[in-house]
Amino acid sequence: MTSGWIILDKPTGMFSRRAAGIVARMFGTRTFGHIGTLDEMATGVLPIAIGAATKMIPFVEDVRPSVKEYLFSVQFGIETDTLDVFGREIARTDITPTHDAVVRALGQLVGDIDQIPPAYSAVHIDGQRAYDVARRGAVVDIPPRRVHIDLLELLTVRDNIWTFRTRCTRGTYVRAIARDIAKICGTVATVTMIRRTESIGFTIKDTVKLDFLENLFNNSGDFGAYLKPTDFGLGDIPVQNLDDKSAELYKNGGFITTGGADGLRRVYNGSVFIGIGRVTDGVLHPKRTI
Repeated sequence: MTSGWIILDKPTGMFSRRAAGIVARMFGTRTFGHIGTLDEMATGVLPIAIGAATKMIPFVEDVRPSVKEYLFSVQFGIETDTLDVFGREIARTDITPTHDAVVRALGQLVGDIDQIPPAYSAVHIDGQRAYDVARRGAVVDIPPRRVHIDLLELLTVRDNIWTFRTRCTRGTYVRAIARDIAKICGTVATVTMIRRTESIGFTIKDTVKLDFLENLFNNSGDFGAYLKPTDFGLGDIPVQNLDDKSAELYKNGGFITTGGADGLRRVYNGSVFIGIGRVTDGVLHPKRTI
């Protein structure tokens, strides 16, 4: 089975899972996953695991930096139920904040803050996704949660479209940032553009566009050349190399005496990646095998 990573530049107009499913089908597998979720309207960095690489998702998330970076644009004076232009308008006002008021608002949202996720989000409420509850017309009551915003800056203002850049930790919602900027300024807003330019250390320069992959696939091109190896993104984990006999034992769940400091290991048999293990008291225990 094909295994590896595609770092996709997700297009607008589709959810992350649909985009990942399209990629997986091109590689002939139904086994796939992705790290992080982008809203339907959002574009940008979406790491997609194919085949056995899905077993590596927890370790990639654990060892890679948690910071994500976004560019986003906001129009003040309009609010929708989804907080973006894909939603239904629910409020309108003539109040447009001044440049200075917006800049002051940004300063109040940097650092550790309590953020209420949007009603249309993937947050679980009593075992259900918030967006499923919202689509049924029910009231969505989501408690605030602690997030961290490293950077929030205004880049440009053109025709009441205000464009910002933010660096924030996992679990932060850009649409909620826009909502809170507007609230501090005494108005409402909706997001007109979101583009993720960095996610867990992968940047936009690492990505490939979906329509480019599809064009290669439909024309029998070498789209597989863009598939990164199964151990991609795990470079911060030390390597443990096993001989053939030990590798076979390891793949069958056996413990291997290796010595060395405690901690995770990328395990190889020669040049072949065979999984992630953990050394405890000098003994390698399998965590995930390939």
